[in-house]
Amino acid sequence: MNKKVVVIPTYNEIKNISKLILELLSLDGNFDILVVDDNSPDGTGQEVERLSGLHKEVNILHRPGKLGMGRAYIDGFKWALMRNYELICEMDADFSHSPRDLLRLLDAINDSDLCIGSRYIENGGVVNWPVWRQVLSRTANLYTRLVTSMPVKDVTSGFKCFRRRVLESISLDKIRSEGYSFQIEMHYKVLKKGFNVKEIPIIFVDRQHGKSKISKKIIIEAFFTVWKLVFSKNED
Repeated sequence: MNKKVVVIPTYNEIKNISKLILELLSLDGNFDILVVDDNSPDGTGQEVERLSGLHKEVNILHRPGKLGMGRAYIDGFKWALMRNYELICEMDADFSHSPRDLLRLLDAINDSDLCIGSRYIENGGVVNWPVWRQVLSRTANLYTRLVTSMPVKDVTSGFKCFRRRVLESISLDKIRSEGYSFQIEMHYKVLKKGFNVKEIPIIFVDRQHGKSKISKKIIIEAFFTVWKLVFSKNED
């Protein structure tokens, strides 16, 4: 049986993390959970430690400070590869991604190398986002697809599942992007390697607790990253 793990980066998610983990554990998916916590001052890491003592499926990777979402995923991927997981998923900690949709990702990857939970294909969508956020996201996706010619509708999605061989083929230490840019860069590199990428529809729900991690820096980085990818000769 394929070993499966979902990687969840956290920073100040104390109001969400326990509920999320317990909902994931209630699913009949036979997967493990890895929380990558950036030394959250609100006690997120300590709460995950408590839950890991009660549930063998729950793991935590502590990092010394706020080092960025992209690096959190990279560190989580490396952790999973070292422990021989075959299917490695990623999702947000704030319930913007439905735990039940994780089972759909794991099912859909049976005939693909990377399965992406997509807001922008038929039957997908976004709930409770302000208009400016919807415009920003759709514009970023359109802009990225036009520049890179990627055939993915939701290039900035942070809800996905990789096969082990996909992550092994990418030089993870060379990825420096954060936020939107990280997701864009990963999708671009996977497609460049010729892997089979599939999208399934999801409904993305804006967080109810905590603050969004989006910033002007992340938006600007995404704007320039797409050009760097197109003109880079290094496909790893």
